[in-house]
Amino acid sequence: MAGIVEGFVARDASRKELVIAFRGSASVADILLDTQVELVPLISPGTSVPHGVRVHTGFLTAWNLVSVQVFAILTEQLVLHRDIETIVTSGHSLGGALATLCAISAKQRFPQCRIRTYSYGAPRIGNKPFANFVNKSLAENAFRVVHTHDGVPTMIPQSLGYHHHGIEYWQNSEPPTVENVIKCEDQGEDPNCSLSIPSGGVNDAHLTYFGIVATTPFCV
Repeated sequence: MAGIVEGFVARDASRKELVIAFRGSASVADILLDTQVELVPLISPGTSVPHGVRVHTGFLTAWNLVSVQVFAILTEQLVLHRDIETIVTSGHSLGGALATLCAISAKQRFPQCRIRTYSYGAPRIGNKPFANFVNKSLAENAFRVVHTHDGVPTMIPQSLGYHHHGIEYWQNSEPPTVENVIKCEDQGEDPNCSLSIPSGGVNDAHLTYFGIVATTPFCV
């Protein structure tokens, strides 16, 4: 994926999955808070959304830079590997926002496949109608993970018209165990989860997820 958006598409033959992973950004604070924070209609090739759905200008621009390329690769892989059953999107920080936009588009383009999306430390992406649209489209297949006091998920405030989609999984303490992860209210803004912590912006909790430093290469 060329330009300012970086990522890759991989195939997991054993799981019959295609995985699209988006890289985050080292300049996350600048991108989140500059003039691109304006909410604009979600207009993207091949994607139909309800009236009133609006998203972050910068995120939409970044996604539209690569959407045609991403779906060309996915289409090719689905033709070559007809046993594929699931498409998974994933990303950290800004990459998580792109993974969500990719997932809702993939849901419409590839109805024959299950779609799941995993985001880690992702900011708010759009308004309440957008959050409702994501919740309806992906439901339990959207996993929005927040690490303790990570400030990026709340850096873009609700006062600007933004609203998180569900479902948040909040790791509220260390270490990262099943017991320390809460499945939050499914509509996105649960006052008992990370919303209860004042936003600290880009901090140490944003940089590490499940013991992995998100800004360095790794394999799992």
